[in-house]
Amino acid sequence: MFLDIDYFIFGIMPYIALTVLIVGSIARYERDPFTWKSSSSQLLRRKQLFWGSVLFHVGIITVFGGHLVGLFTPVWILDALGIPYALKQWMAVILGGTAGIAALIGASLLIHRRVTDPRIWQTTSFADIGILVLIWLQLFIGIGTIFLTLRHMDGAEMVRFMTWSQSVILLNLNAWAMVVDVHWLYKAHIFLGLLITILFPFTRLVHIVSGFAAPFRYLLRPGYQIVRSRRQRALPKRANPKTTPAE
Repeated sequence: MFLDIDYFIFGIMPYIALTVLIVGSIARYERDPFTWKSSSSQLLRRKQLFWGSVLFHVGIITVFGGHLVGLFTPVWILDALGIPYALKQWMAVILGGTAGIAALIGASLLIHRRVTDPRIWQTTSFADIGILVLIWLQLFIGIGTIFLTLRHMDGAEMVRFMTWSQSVILLNLNAWAMVVDVHWLYKAHIFLGLLITILFPFTRLVHIVSGFAAPFRYLLRPGYQIVRSRRQRALPKRANPKTTPAE
């Protein structure tokens, strides 16, 4: 008996993605924390990097935050606050669509810069360009789902995805059955999102975690400052005043 593709994507893959994300990130940090960075090439084609980076990062953070809040806000909170489902749907379309287009343009500029500049391309790994292309494709499909959403602005489809997401977190093993009949474009969008989550610990995306965690690390270690010295020789050892013989 073959495994049902819908059951795999909506019922099994979310748990695989979350497990790999957590375990893989911890393992990478413990094994080689110095790889938790994004290699800089800012001295090359800086103008294109600036606009691409700003559009991409602002857009992707907005899209990610919107998905996080939109999918995991309990439906009863919307009901308690009297927020119509249609209003939330329109906000998702307008704000999410604008942010998605900005991120897509930014990603396109970053990919073009990395592929067309020979010096940048020489330092580009397969993982670097691969994850950027996957994110570009995910953004493109996400914008495509907006046209599907405009066909049913009553919010019913949105509530289905909210219920599914929250049921997965609550370990409801039958949650996948709620979304088996959605359009294939939604399925592709969810599949790519989960795939990017699985690849997260093994790509430059981990620098996102470092960016958020860095201030907390310094708060938990007060009094320390990282200094890079240009001194070629070690300082001479100083005598301990308590053990120095009196003159």
